[in-house]
Amino acid sequence: MKTQQLLLFLTFLISIQAAEYIKFEIEGEFAILTINRPKALNALNSEVLDELDKVLDSIDTYKIRALILTGAGEKSFVAGADIAEMSTLTKEQGKAFSKKGNDVFRKLETLEIPVIAAINGFALGGGCEIAMSCDIRICSENAIFGQPEVGLGITPGFGGTQRLARLVGPGMAKQMIFTGQNIKAEEALRIGLVNAVYPQNELLNEARKLALSIAKNGQNAVRNSKKAINDGLQLDIEKAIKIEEKLFGDCFQSDEQVDRMKKFLEKGKNKKQDKSKNLRESEEKKPEPENKEETKEKETTKN
Repeated sequence: MKTQQLLLFLTFLISIQAAEYIKFEIEGEFAILTINRPKALNALNSEVLDELDKVLDSIDTYKIRALILTGAGEKSFVAGADIAEMSTLTKEQGKAFSKKGNDVFRKLETLEIPVIAAINGFALGGGCEIAMSCDIRICSENAIFGQPEVGLGITPGFGGTQRLARLVGPGMAKQMIFTGQNIKAEEALRIGLVNAVYPQNELLNEARKLALSIAKNGQNAVRNSKKAINDGLQLDIEKAIKIEEKLFGDCFQSDEQVDRMKKFLEKGKNKKQDKSKNLRESEEKKPEPENKEETKEKETTKN
């Protein structure tokens, strides 16, 4: 087991060191993955997608409990796929490029740990699509979202036609895709494309807080919850409930479940004991009621 962990760690180091466009930083129990191509507004070309694919493969999802995905700089999260690269593609090459992006985004979407997109600036085309592949999306006030592909004579190719409709509903998705018009952060919040909007200088710290609040919970429970939601969304409710039942059952008799329930019950028991103790102490501090005859004598003497 230790040998496997060492090999995984070495593979991870090699992947990170070899990456030109991906920056990966571990901060305790969560990590920050930055698409680092600011001069091109972090646009996705084949090289970026290949590097992202390798880094995702090398992440130890047992040591890292949550992942934050963001883009380098303040102007852009990911401005889209690289148009210069796409402009010369043939029909078959276009299909292959779409598959490459979809494979990587699906890998991100099905990563065992929760992924938080911290969207700073432009999230257009492939940028909006990679954000939608994350579990939770928060953005800065200057964020701009859109699927402008039809203006270039193509459809969204990295899952936009599918995930956008699932997130904001078919009507709104069709409006955004058919018109190619962009929307601002507040509109993205209103339609449910993002969970929250923050000032630019607070965005990453808010993402860190969110990652920490996830990391403190049962790791296996969080992973199973993510799987239950993702897998269940593709099925009718009867089949989806069966998935939940299995994953719920899988949590039991694990060290995590046993320890956490034991601590919860002990905490409740201690609270009851403390409450009883406080009640006894307050009763003991109460002055004893005076004898009625003594009280009457005092009142007569006083008069």
